[in-house]
Amino acid sequence: MFSKVRPCDVFINHRGVDTKRSVVSLLYDHLSRHNLRPFLDNKTMKPGDNLFEKINNAILGCKVGVTVFSPRYCESYFCLHELALIMETKKKVIPIFCDIKPSQLRIVDNGRVPPAELERFNWALEEAKYTVGLKFDSIEGNWSDVVTSAADIVIESLLELEEEEQMQRQNPQISV
Repeated sequence: MFSKVRPCDVFINHRGVDTKRSVVSLLYDHLSRHNLRPFLDNKTMKPGDNLFEKINNAILGCKVGVTVFSPRYCESYFCLHELALIMETKKKVIPIFCDIKPSQLRIVDNGRVPPAELERFNWALEEAKYTVGLKFDSIEGNWSDVVTSAADIVIESLLELEEEEQMQRQNPQISV
């Protein structure tokens, strides 16, 4: 008998070549040990999965997005697509600025992205840049500290969202 897969709690948006083998994998493991369901492409997807469908459904079903910005983040169409969907669906976003300052994040228009998508990506990036996040320097920082801080913020955010949902169910006429 097939069982319906529960949606993820947390979607981890990142540029794999920069962060997958460090902060992203550590964060995924840390959240999993707290009995949360994080979505990380190489840990969650299986051969045969449709890339956009699986990722889009995970973002739509999650409650919180963690975006790990890195020096090559803006070079990735997938990163920007995921960020835009997270922002458009008004998910709680927890940015981690890893080896980059928010002011350094820029999309380079190389002519390969349609203008409407480029506008969408720029809007999402600007929204994310002005969201309070964690800053991390991989040379001087402590990986454990940033992962623990990010996980604590995710857990606190999920608890707050659960309280809001519970309040909404008890008092449907009140908009939270």
